[in-house]
Amino acid sequence: MTPHDNTSAGTHPASASGARQLTEHRLFWPAAVLAALLLGNVALTHDFLAVRVQNGHLYGSLVDILQFGAPLILVSLGMTLVIATRGIDLSVGSTVAISGALACEHIATAEDPASPATVMSAIAVAVGVAAAIGLLNGFLVARLGVQPIVATLVLMVAGRGVAQLITDGQIISVSSSTYKMIGGGYWLTLPFAVLLAAALVAIASLITRRTALGMLIESVGGNPVASRLVGIRAGGLLVMVYVVSAVCAAVAGLMISSNVSSADGNNAGLWIELDAILAVVIGGTALTGGRFSLGGTVLGALIIQTLSTTIYTLGVPPETTLVFKALVVIVVCLVQSSAFRARFSRRRGPVVPTTVSPAGGEGVRKQEAHP
Repeated sequence: MTPHDNTSAGTHPASASGARQLTEHRLFWPAAVLAALLLGNVALTHDFLAVRVQNGHLYGSLVDILQFGAPLILVSLGMTLVIATRGIDLSVGSTVAISGALACEHIATAEDPASPATVMSAIAVAVGVAAAIGLLNGFLVARLGVQPIVATLVLMVAGRGVAQLITDGQIISVSSSTYKMIGGGYWLTLPFAVLLAAALVAIASLITRRTALGMLIESVGGNPVASRLVGIRAGGLLVMVYVVSAVCAAVAGLMISSNVSSADGNNAGLWIELDAILAVVIGGTALTGGRFSLGGTVLGALIIQTLSTTIYTLGVPPETTLVFKALVVIVVCLVQSSAFRARFSRRRGPVVPTTVSPAGGEGVRKQEAHP
């Protein structure tokens, strides 16, 4: 038997190495889980992946997942940057409620609710207040040294109360086609919320990967002491990421409130902070800070939204949604763990080509074990 024959008889080293590199890529398992969820829905509903055009707009389950998942994508986007600095932002749900309440209150009390000027001023008020919330979070964490989970937990509780005060404990309904465009309108056949979320994700990716900002954020989260010794001003970066997180939550709040044309200070954005943290973790960003993946976060948010859509399609009671989310998160985290995969899968090493003995006989085929 020649060496060429031995190579074909066993696993080709190059192909095995390529397959292992593919499975070890940080986006492989989130993408695989998302594909599995979509295929599972196809098995239950044969036209699940069908997209149709009606009145110049795209409709279908995939479009719905993107549209209803856009607010979560934005909240998770800001959460990723905060977690990359070893922080956490539990106040994003309250910020969602506050921004939606402020915008709807401003529009409802305006003389011309449907005018673009009224809507733009409502957006400016909501985003401005959200930025102030982010500044407060950043000040507590960076300047006063308060633990991020404590600082943002305070605003998580207090912010929900502020939203209730703005709405006076009622649901504020608005009638504005201009405002409806943010979360429920269409542009270029696609939901405007999807286009807006995609644009913000693209901008964040360009800024963090084409400039030094992403590296600075990762250095502060990976090793705060070393980053301080080399002269990086961590305080300013911390304040910035909390402001970005709050602004992303504000835009998400505008999407949610405009989609239903109302503001609910009690239920808007409820527990979205937990979904955002789960999306970040599923996407491969460690809670210990350091390297982050915006693409992984987007996949994680889509997994959570697809899971919610699947549960509603199956007719499962909404009260049990959190249980199914927890199970899926556990499964995703396990398959992402190399230690777990090594324990429950057989990993074969590269095959050493067979040598020929001086007597003309075949040598013994040896197989190296992985360390």
